[in-house]
Amino acid sequence: MANLNLNAAKQQTYDAIVIGSGISGGWAAKELTEKGLRTLVLERGRNVEHIKDYPTTQLRPWEFELHGKLSLEVIKENPIVSKCYAFKDDADHFFVKDKEHPYVQEKPFDWIRGYQVGGKSLLWARQVQRWSDFDFEGPARDGFAVDWPIRYKDLAPWYSYVEKFAGVSGNRDGLKELPDGEFLRPYPLTKVENYFKEHVAENYKDRHVIIARCAHISEQKDIHREQGRGQCQNRVICQRGCPYGGYFSSNSSTIPWAAKTGNLTLQPDAVVESLIYDDQKEKVTGVRVIDAKTKETSEYFSKVIFVNASAINTNSILLNSKSSRFPNGLGNDSGLLGKYVAFHNYRAKIQAEYNGFLNFTTDGKRPTSGYIPRFRNVHKQETDFLRGYASSLGSYRRVISNTEGMGSTLKENLFNRKLGPWQVGNHMMGETIPKESGCVSLHKSETDAWGMPLINFSVDYDENDEKMIQDYFEQMTEMFESAGFTNIKTMDSHQAPGLDIHEMGGVRMGKDPKTSLLNQWNQMHHSKNVFVTDGACMTSTGTQNPSLTYMALTARAVDHAVKEMNKGNL
Repeated sequence: MANLNLNAAKQQTYDAIVIGSGISGGWAAKELTEKGLRTLVLERGRNVEHIKDYPTTQLRPWEFELHGKLSLEVIKENPIVSKCYAFKDDADHFFVKDKEHPYVQEKPFDWIRGYQVGGKSLLWARQVQRWSDFDFEGPARDGFAVDWPIRYKDLAPWYSYVEKFAGVSGNRDGLKELPDGEFLRPYPLTKVENYFKEHVAENYKDRHVIIARCAHISEQKDIHREQGRGQCQNRVICQRGCPYGGYFSSNSSTIPWAAKTGNLTLQPDAVVESLIYDDQKEKVTGVRVIDAKTKETSEYFSKVIFVNASAINTNSILLNSKSSRFPNGLGNDSGLLGKYVAFHNYRAKIQAEYNGFLNFTTDGKRPTSGYIPRFRNVHKQETDFLRGYASSLGSYRRVISNTEGMGSTLKENLFNRKLGPWQVGNHMMGETIPKESGCVSLHKSETDAWGMPLINFSVDYDENDEKMIQDYFEQMTEMFESAGFTNIKTMDSHQAPGLDIHEMGGVRMGKDPKTSLLNQWNQMHHSKNVFVTDGACMTSTGTQNPSLTYMALTARAVDHAVKEMNKGNL
């Protein structure tokens, strides 16, 4: 019997285990397998293969029963996920439904999830901006959270590394607050956006309007051909899954690339319950997994583990990884695991009209928009709130139809469509300040279908967020008015945290084990063979969309982990 157990353990032993197959998990799989490590990727959701499992990707609008809408029944059954802009009948199969995976809201939080191979990389907005030292130095300068253990120079080469492989469209704008990258051909701004860009440059020397950088192949390079990915067709129905591989996802890029090495074992329907800590060896030796369908429990073993389950689930797994050495969760000597969780503030919007350039309109579609990088409190503290906000910029001309009359008159009116004035829209992407009170924890009595504790959210806005919203309204209204925009309307959605889908923190990086969980290599201070490189690792949030930073951190951490393994240190 002892020999049988040893053989079973040997069969379930790998060089590395990756928990999660989303954006960061896919990158961990690619890097580990390329470096020769036999790697097991555990994904709690179902398998989704590129192209094969995109059932709606080539359907025409009239082929959908509800023409892109959702039934009232589905909305009533899913009051949380139905708030997401991409949750429609062409992509609802890629989203977690509310009743499938419940959680507890001590404070309201709209948690949007995608449980399948590829995770939310099939659904993300594909916006990618580098951080700068203004972001990495923010906590130390402004006195919140803890100092990041890295700076821009540490991550810059890894940003370049992942950008070249993923494919990023953008323009080299020469901005210190938003460093340039390895860009493919940029998408164009509209006539009105270009006008606003010139107006801002002339009247606001510290502010800039650029085209937003996006993970789309606007021009195909050899590295993309090697991946089997084609040029973006600008269809802008990306949430269905792209059969051309025009935008970056784990499914079209990193996971197939890892599979080609012959070193990848991908296991869907594998719900990770906890990490196994060996008190005698003083290290994590493996992972305990529950089969999503049969509920049977298995254990897998490896020398190194990358936890990339997405920010909140990563917190949950580590909190649930209890042992005599770590009774409050793996590596949690500081008591900070699950704390200092933050997000991006997307509540505020502004709309306007512009009656100029009426001899111009837009032609075709683009998978991105204009972008205004953060300009508040960049070089010095100048407001009564900390940090700042970036914002998007979009414009188009609305078609106006005359629906008056009957019979031939109505028919003639409907065919005689006209273009109205330019519609201009802008929404805020504000940095929130991580606080100890902003936390996730494991519920003491309620469990899910697999017997694991439900996750409890206690995350909220604060006075800093409210002041930031008011400043955004004031500054953007002034900028719009000075540009001659009219019918300006500001809107505060008062939405709960979560719809930004940028939850971060809880397992933050730092220099001191007393105030952080991870070191400068995303390595747990108190469990050196465990790495966390998804949103949970973030010490602060910045204003930029965070996925590119996760990719770069992951590639860098794998490089370090493999070097340490080769030295016999892991």
